[in-house]
Amino acid sequence: MEYRELGNSGLMVSEVILGTWSMGGTEWGTTDDSESIAAIGRGIELGITTIDTAPAYGWGHAEELVGEAIQGYPREELIIASKTGLDHDEARPFFRNCSREHVIRTIDESLSRLRTEYIDLHQIHWPDPDTPLEETMEAMVEIQQAGKVRHIGVSNFDADLMEGALKATKIASLQPPYNLFRRGIETDILPFCREHGIGVIVYSPLAKGLLTGKFKGDETFPENDVRRHNPQFHGEEFEKNAAMVERLRPIAEKYGKTRAQLAIRWILEQPGISAAIVGAKRPSQVEDNAGASGWRLSEEDMAEMAEIFGRNA
Repeated sequence: MEYRELGNSGLMVSEVILGTWSMGGTEWGTTDDSESIAAIGRGIELGITTIDTAPAYGWGHAEELVGEAIQGYPREELIIASKTGLDHDEARPFFRNCSREHVIRTIDESLSRLRTEYIDLHQIHWPDPDTPLEETMEAMVEIQQAGKVRHIGVSNFDADLMEGALKATKIASLQPPYNLFRRGIETDILPFCREHGIGVIVYSPLAKGLLTGKFKGDETFPENDVRRHNPQFHGEEFEKNAAMVERLRPIAEKYGKTRAQLAIRWILEQPGISAAIVGAKRPSQVEDNAGASGWRLSEEDMAEMAEIFGRNA
């Protein structure tokens, strides 16, 4: 496993980060907690020192699993990243809430579930149009000054929002979606982050599993799977997408890698990218993801992959 500095924060992260959304058990089909815990442990053994989670992943369940899994490992050798800013109630399963009250309250809840005294990277999960950004950033700085958070990050922010956040404090990182199918951040967001020394840790590098190559384009998904209602996984578009991913097979075979490893590697070689967050529910998936580190793609193969998928929003 190779490691990179997160922007100019001084924080070193594994270039493959273990994502835990699927471990929450509410939006990615069936899960097994024992397998999830084993997956986290296997990731640490393979050098994946950075784990990304959030209260919204199973409404605390993923954080609890991370907290259990990291017991017995030296805390100072791990980078735990979590988030704030998503809420729920009886009427709304998800809504954005970046109020000071929410930020202050939820950090202690996250610390309790994670069984740790601090979070290395605490991120605003989504911008909240109903809360002034200044209020949110002041609350983030407050919990940082209290020693509960080492570094502050943002997620799903555009360049204008990041510019506003920078007026309050230093931002260690941005977490945006990015993959071969979805490359919109290349236009404005990546250049902004490079200019301002903000690390970029991308999510959905495998396009919700589409880039693994395991789909033929005719599969269906259970009701509790986020892909069930995603147009990328339905009808002619699903078939077309699967055919594009099939074109990656000979490139991956040239390197003795899987298509998933190839797709992650392509991301990691983009200028300004610090790391890729790759979700997993089982140790075998973590092992495959870790194989994206420690090798390089040729410029010719990088260009061919970009040409296959074109520039997408």
